[in-house]
Amino acid sequence: MTMRIKTTSFLALLLTALALAPGLAHLFELPNKIGLSAQEYLTVQQIYRGWALLGIVVVGALVANLVLAIQLRSRPRAFRLAAAAFLGVLASLAVFFAFTYPANRATANWAVLPEGWEALRRQWECAHATAAVLNLGAFVALILAVLAGKE
Repeated sequence: MTMRIKTTSFLALLLTALALAPGLAHLFELPNKIGLSAQEYLTVQQIYRGWALLGIVVVGALVANLVLAIQLRSRPRAFRLAAAAFLGVLASLAVFFAFTYPANRATANWAVLPEGWEALRRQWECAHATAAVLNLGAFVALILAVLAGKE
């Protein structure tokens, strides 16, 4: 394994792990948050102010996984796994823009609760849970790609 691939592997692992962490936090919080009253939910949601900056980490993970897949293209098994990691992160980003972002817009980032806010809450929470599972799958595929790349 070349130094360039080792460096890309390190960056991909680091950025993918950092992209996974917030999603897992949302996933583990879901059972306790889904039944909160409107006022309790608004209060709890304020802890996420500033988390939009984590989008930079997700984009970094996406790019690092793509670069790694390209670098591993001569090793079919490692390439497929790295490509799967890239696709997992990409899918989590698609879930964000399809489901999480619209809920954030409809609620002004959870500063107001419009009519039918419970459906938006369910959409927001389930989207985060889905993205967490996709990012976890991406992280596992990435670990396996790095291990396969050493063969």
